[in-house]
Amino acid sequence: MSDDILQRLMAVLVSRKDADPDSSYVAGLYHKGLDSILKKIGEESAETIIAAKSGDKQQIVHETADLWFHCLVMLAQQNLDARLVLEELERRFGVSGVDEKAAREQSK
Repeated sequence: MSDDILQRLMAVLVSRKDADPDSSYVAGLYHKGLDSILKKIGEESAETIIAAKSGDKQQIVHETADLWFHCLVMLAQQNLDARLVLEELERRFGVSGVDEKAAREQSK
């Protein structure tokens, strides 16, 4: 189910890239550019942190959905498919975080 909703959402986000900025919130973000999209990610990140600190589970889910949504907007704006992130998570699954971080440091 989750992969399906990601793919459906990504298809909509990509379709909004050429839409009239006045016709769609996402098209408006694309029109304003990357800095506006990144600003929204920062705002939603802060709101997610505040929700988690409050302990309100419904608010945590709501704000996390907003954060993930805006991250997906950024991926689409950068011509990246959400599947790439899922593949990266799959690659990391079962790998120690310490080992994974060390491997990234070695590849720099």
